[in-house]
Amino acid sequence: MKRLSSILLAASSLFWCGAALAAERPHYGGTLRIELRESPASLDPTTLKNPAPASLSRLVFETLVAIDENGRPKPLLASSWQAEPGSQRWRFLLRSGVSFSDGTPLGAAAVVASLRNSSTEWKVLPDGNSVIIETENPDADVPVELSLVRHAIVRRSDGKLIGTGPFAIAQWTAGQHLNLKANDVYSGGRPFLDSIDAEFNKNDRDQMMALDLGRADVAEVAPENIQRTQAQNRVVTTSQPSELMALVFASAPRSEDEAHARNALALSIDTAALNNVVLQGGGVPASSLLPTWESGYGFVFENAGNDRRLLAVQRKSQAWTFGFDPADPIQRVIAQRVALNARDAAITLDLSGSGTPDLHLVRLPLASADAHVALIEIARALRLAPPKFSNGSVAETYAAEKMLLQSHRIIPLLHLRSAVAVRPEVHEFSILPDGIWGMENVWLPAERQ
Repeated sequence: MKRLSSILLAASSLFWCGAALAAERPHYGGTLRIELRESPASLDPTTLKNPAPASLSRLVFETLVAIDENGRPKPLLASSWQAEPGSQRWRFLLRSGVSFSDGTPLGAAAVVASLRNSSTEWKVLPDGNSVIIETENPDADVPVELSLVRHAIVRRSDGKLIGTGPFAIAQWTAGQHLNLKANDVYSGGRPFLDSIDAEFNKNDRDQMMALDLGRADVAEVAPENIQRTQAQNRVVTTSQPSELMALVFASAPRSEDEAHARNALALSIDTAALNNVVLQGGGVPASSLLPTWESGYGFVFENAGNDRRLLAVQRKSQAWTFGFDPADPIQRVIAQRVALNARDAAITLDLSGSGTPDLHLVRLPLASADAHVALIEIARALRLAPPKFSNGSVAETYAAEKMLLQSHRIIPLLHLRSAVAVRPEVHEFSILPDGIWGMENVWLPAERQ
């Protein structure tokens, strides 16, 4: 009898272990529901005006090159690449067996048409199953630049945008709603999810309510709400500091006195208080354009610019008009505190909002986990001459960033983290260091199918 009981107990244990393991295996099917603050006007990744978030675009449209978690280029639609001596002519060999989501094979002609649409700076030519890119000047960063979402490969057909990614566009209402369906012919294998449903223009309160009521699976968390959301026992995933908040002047200083005044303004701002009090630790005080995790040298700028005794140099009063995004409540609070700090430097910042402001509070997401390309994109966003790089050295990157800062056009304030709250049943959701959401491998439990 004891032997029979032992056999039955062992069989029962094996059954429940097998059931538990089966419950944890990935399942096909289901819809991931996400809500976002943005209200994008276009799904075209090449557009510069109010495009869809990169986290969504990259699910539909792929680039020739990707960036790994260490900021290094890796093959995606291109299987390999090679530069001729001088780094002005590059050859990218396309990966075989790749199709657009409508079944059309990926070929050099489609890639060339897409890249010509996304960049007027390159000469792009087809050559068999390869694509040739010629640059006006030596450019060692062409592979990394190709990883930017604006250089994603897009096929345009009858007004539709078609990509090679794991999902395809099923329904789109500008600024309101996007539905993506699984791409059954995806070269990397069909994703587990059947679809992803995104609702736009949702404020923080509405997103959290939808998450708690089970109407959403993923919701954004503003940097200032990260600690509070974690304390409420929600599952929160955060990135490295991946967004720059800075003061940007509309023009270069018109005199040496104005340059001194801009230095004094930078020294007067208590960025530690902005982070600890206003953002509740949701960011990192910044003296550099790039965060230290990406560049490796951010602390050098911090050590060079923290001597507040230099405020004594600023004796002449200065007045500037100061603009910010009134739709962003955290920008309003930070702008008010910056204006208050500025008084210590005899500087008056007028937040009345009339006319074109002399300086503006901006938020710039990092465009890439590669330091060179991130710096180039920051310069372009500020309408400054983008730096040119001849090698991959840290010293060269540091020199280029130092030059941008010495233009007196930008004052870094904070590097902000990206964060999302995710329902517990969502598996394999991640955030890359640069803030991009990893959703291509997400799966939902069987009860959600």
